[in-house]
Amino acid sequence: MIAASLPSRQPKNWQQQMAEAVTSPAALCEALGLDPVRAGVADSLFPLRVPQAFIARMRRGDYHDPLLLQVLSVGAEQAAVEGFVADPLQEAAARRAPGLLQKYRHRALLLATAACAVHCRYCFRREYPYEDNASDDGRWNAALASLAADPQIEEVILSGGDPLSLSNARLESLSQRLAGIGHLRRFRIHTRQPVVLPDRVDDGLCQWLAKLPWRPVIVLHCNHANEIDDAVRQSCARLRAAGATLLNQSVLLAGINDSAAALCELSRALDGAGVLPYYLHLLDPVRGSAHFDVSARTALSLHGAMQSELPGYLVPRLVREKPGAASKSPVRNEED
Repeated sequence: MIAASLPSRQPKNWQQQMAEAVTSPAALCEALGLDPVRAGVADSLFPLRVPQAFIARMRRGDYHDPLLLQVLSVGAEQAAVEGFVADPLQEAAARRAPGLLQKYRHRALLLATAACAVHCRYCFRREYPYEDNASDDGRWNAALASLAADPQIEEVILSGGDPLSLSNARLESLSQRLAGIGHLRRFRIHTRQPVVLPDRVDDGLCQWLAKLPWRPVIVLHCNHANEIDDAVRQSCARLRAAGATLLNQSVLLAGINDSAAALCELSRALDGAGVLPYYLHLLDPVRGSAHFDVSARTALSLHGAMQSELPGYLVPRLVREKPGAASKSPVRNEED
């Protein structure tokens, strides 16, 4: 693929920013002028992790800030709620090889790394056994061999963790090996890094994307319009200039984006950043996340309001993931 002319800027050290991420709930509250007790802070086996670049977009003194609520570990996570389990999507059954999952026909997920820049409290992989299943340089061999042996797989999706937690050199090494599998026609990346850590989109990453033999599709994860600032818009512009198609998937979260106004503003903000809204997911029922749950009935009402307010191309598809289903399942009126 011929590289487009890429706007240049002096890259910052995103690895250092990842290393300096806040990992203490008390420190996060202190940075925002919040009382940890009033904020409901509690320890969790799923550790807190949030980069300073994301904290900078949170409103100081606001206990209900929609970005804060996505990352702060609180006592509600400790509630045992029926139906909320460690592996809500039954991904253990989809494992083809260490680090390789196949849920749907013709495409497979390569869990390129366990690392993330941010730990979202509703993450459906918050208890995923990465130490047994995630890929590293040694385990990619089995995953790649499995991909090569199945000519029905046309698309590989880099996931994790967050695949952009890998260095540019490791990404290039991996993509070169994938390029040797002739039946792979499409290449997708699922990532939150350009949103929570915009400096990850450096010159090296853009040069790698521009050289890929496929036109890459990058599916971002953004849940609220306040996540999108000038730095995020610039990171998206650089990704597009490198030849990437940008989509977004979000999760419907109680207290964060469960209003028609918030969802419409998110779609408008994504449009302003050159990103097409793709999916609006119902919450995957992972243990510790029940306080984020929004009913299907409410979701349908909100989605209908979006359809009345926005052009069709800015209305994401409302879906839920059902273990064993052939694809993402549209949420329908008869659901509760």
